Amino acid sequence: MIPARGGVVAGLLILASSALAGAPVESLRPQMRAVAAAEVPHAADAEVVGLPIGPAPGPDGGSAVSQITSVATRQAALSQSGPVTSLRPRSRPAGSAGKAVLRQVERQRGAICGDPDIQGEQVGRVPGKIKGCGIDEAVRVRSVAGVKLSQPALITCDAARALKTWVVNGAKPAFRQRGPLVELKVAADYVCRPRNNQRGAKISEHGRGRAIDISGFTMQDGEVVTVLQGWGRGSTLRPLGLALKAACGPFGTVLGPKSDGYHEDHFHMDVARYRNGPYCR
Repeated sequence: MIPARGGVVAGLLILASSALAGAPVESLRPQMRAVAAAEVPHAADAEVVGLPIGPAPGPDGGSAVSQITSVATRQAALSQSGPVTSLRPRSRPAGSAGKAVLRQVERQRGAICGDPDIQGEQVGRVPGKIKGCGIDEAVRVRSVAGVKLSQPALITCDAARALKTWVVNGAKPAFRQRGPLVELKVAADYVCRPRNNQRGAKISEHGRGRAIDISGFTMQDGEVVTVLQGWGRGSTLRPLGLALKAACGPFGTVLGPKSDGYHEDHFHMDVARYRNGPYCR
C-alpha cells in the first residue's frame, strides 16, 4: 500500500505526462502585427532585423506585409542615391598634426606660473641691494597671451598673471581696430629703488618685482602707439584710454599721464592692494 503522500505525487506525475502527450512538437510562431511606416527600418537593414522585403502571405490576407514591402521598396530606392553607412571623417595630414603637437610641447616647455599663456623662465630668488628690495620667487616673462614683451620682464607670478588678464581683457580689445596687438613696449620691470626715484621715499613696487611700466603698443602691421605721443592724438587717445582704464582691477595701482608728472610717457601698473580698492589715476 502506497502512503498518502506518495500517492499524491504519483497522481501529479500521471497528470503531467498526459498533458505533455497532447502538446505540439514545435511552438507556434506568433502572428505578425501591423507595422506603421515610421517603424519600418531602412530596406538595407531589413534582412538584419528579419523583416520580409518581398510579398509574402499573411494571416490577414497580406495587408500588413504589403505595407511593409511598399515602405521598404521606397527606402531601397532612396538608398541608391547615397551610402548605407556614414563616411569616416578625413584624418588630418600627419604633417599638420605633428606641427600642432610640437607647438603644444613648446608652449608647455616655456610655461611659467602654471600657465602656458605666460611664457618665460623661472629665475628664483633675487636679492635686493637695499633693505626692502628683492624677489623671493622671480620669473622672467617674454610674452603673455601671445603678445611679446619688447624686453623680458623680471617680476613675480602675481604681476605676470595680472599682466595676462589685462592683455586679454583690456589691451587687446582696446587696439582691436588698429591691431591685432603683437608687442608691449616695456619701460621698467624690477629695479631696486624708492618711489619715483625720490630719496627718502618708500621702496617702489618695482623693487619687489610687483610692478611693470608699459610705454607703447606695437601692432601687427608695424604701427607703434606710444603713451607719450599717442595720448594727445584723437585717433590714438581712445584706445590708450581704454587700455589704461582696463588695467584698474587686475592691478591694484594704475598711473597714467594724468596722474602726475612722473608718468607722462608710460603706464605704471602694480599689484599692491588697498583696503579701499584699486588706486587708479
